[in-house]
Amino acid sequence: MPLRLGFAANLLDRAGAEREEAAPSAAAGESRLVVIAGEFAILQAGPEGATALLAPDRLPAEDLRERVVLGRLDGVAVIGAALDPARADSLRADPAFVVTDLRSIATEGTVPPGEAGMLAQAKSLLLWHARHRFCAQCGAPTAPDRAGLRRDCETCGGQHFPRTDPVTIMLVSRGDRCLLGRQSRFVAGSYSCLAGFVSPGESIEDAVRREVREESGIEVGRVRYLMSQPWPFPSSLMIGCLGEGLSEPITIDTEELEDCRWFPRAEVASMLERRHPEGLITPPPMAIAHHLMRAWVDGETA
Repeated sequence: MPLRLGFAANLLDRAGAEREEAAPSAAAGESRLVVIAGEFAILQAGPEGATALLAPDRLPAEDLRERVVLGRLDGVAVIGAALDPARADSLRADPAFVVTDLRSIATEGTVPPGEAGMLAQAKSLLLWHARHRFCAQCGAPTAPDRAGLRRDCETCGGQHFPRTDPVTIMLVSRGDRCLLGRQSRFVAGSYSCLAGFVSPGESIEDAVRREVREESGIEVGRVRYLMSQPWPFPSSLMIGCLGEGLSEPITIDTEELEDCRWFPRAEVASMLERRHPEGLITPPPMAIAHHLMRAWVDGETA
């Protein structure tokens, strides 16, 4: 796995076998906290850079809302904890902390790569708890169980588990050219791989073919998996694939894309290296699209 692929590295042992007896606690001395406040992470500043792992006494226990066990690191329990976003604002002026969003952390390398994965895990899991306070079967309140890996309903006995939304992201190529598009919200001049959610009852391969056909009109044949990336916005798994383009004329879905075109290999190489004559660029190395394009440019996808 490419080292700079954001959120993909996670050093934790998720300790699944221990969860029946585990109880999250912010007071235990032999533990570390990974703290999330809405869209922001609370990091501990240090002379050698920031870390996502906070000692349990760094923040008052009463300021922490939901707590979930994320796993263990070198035998020490790591607990995800939710902090009131309003409290996070007061920490911005404290030099002992760094308050920043997860995209910036992954792009700038604010924490060691293995810690970025912990932040993604904590953010996704804590947001799921915040959004699932009530049972989807009967509407009664739910309570966390198995150290935060499940929510149970005492009224109807329903058990609810965290969800991850699968998203296909694909580099479709035809000969010496690949298909890239851009949305209006992208940074000016940025082009990326096409992407879309997998529908219920749909295979990854069929999702690739459907999304590409819907957004660009291009028919796709053979599909191969290459790599994946956790994407905690809010809780997706980006499934990176390579697709064989069977057709050439493009019909753009203007509700999804602002532009879509075929790019020669040499042009994509110049975009990756930020030397394109028109200033066109690709997503940064923290994004899976960057690595799909790099693998294709370097001939590692044959």
